[in-house]
Amino acid sequence: MEPIVYVGILIVVLYLFSCINVLAEYERGVVFRLGRVMSEPKGPGLIFIFRPIDRFVRVSLRLETLEVPAQDIVTRDNVTVKVNAVVFFRVIEPQKAVLEVSNFLYTTSQLAQTTLRSILGEAELDELLSQRETLNLRLQGVLDTDTAPWGVKVAKVEVKQVDLPENMIRAIARQAEAERERRAKIIHAEGEYVASEKLAQAAEVLQKQPAAIQLRYLQTLVEIGAEKNTTVIFPLPVDIFTALGRVLNKIAPPPEG
Repeated sequence: MEPIVYVGILIVVLYLFSCINVLAEYERGVVFRLGRVMSEPKGPGLIFIFRPIDRFVRVSLRLETLEVPAQDIVTRDNVTVKVNAVVFFRVIEPQKAVLEVSNFLYTTSQLAQTTLRSILGEAELDELLSQRETLNLRLQGVLDTDTAPWGVKVAKVEVKQVDLPENMIRAIARQAEAERERRAKIIHAEGEYVASEKLAQAAEVLQKQPAAIQLRYLQTLVEIGAEKNTTVIFPLPVDIFTALGRVLNKIAPPPEG
């Protein structure tokens, strides 16, 4: 055989080897034949691409993590904050991800930034700080609806961090301190109310059983004596003053007006 035949065979073998492509389990290949997309994506495993007739684009089906840069957001109550977030998404329809958008990663990133500003701009600062889970679900719903025509499924959106200005941090601290003082006063007032009710009930019991006041009086003396102090207690019934006042009134009656 002539050398040109060997050269031809070598070229054919090299061409066949170049046509062999291996796709991993998480990859799919969108194949274009003469500019037209084939009906189904190829892979995983071994596929043949006959160039230059065929051209294919690798698309990963794994979950992608997209970090949204910090955005300056003005909330509904006119507070400027910096908010960043994380978006988790994956491609579920490789053909749409290639045909409908030129770069689905970049487009999803830009869409996430604008959606973050628009959705969080409709919320007040208190909602942004306390109802973050609800806002995350709203962000996910809007992004998932907008990216569905591209074959992209948004699995989850999480607001990562909220940076407040210094004056707002001080204002929130003062508000929290005032709230704690308000709760403390309410708890103290409720305690005083309960204590007054219990004292009223105790007074009714003592009024029905006069001997109980004497027992309580003796118990108080025992508690005071257990302190090992030098306090001298001289018990003096209040009735003595009443009787003494009557005697004095009889001896020296008050002058008539």
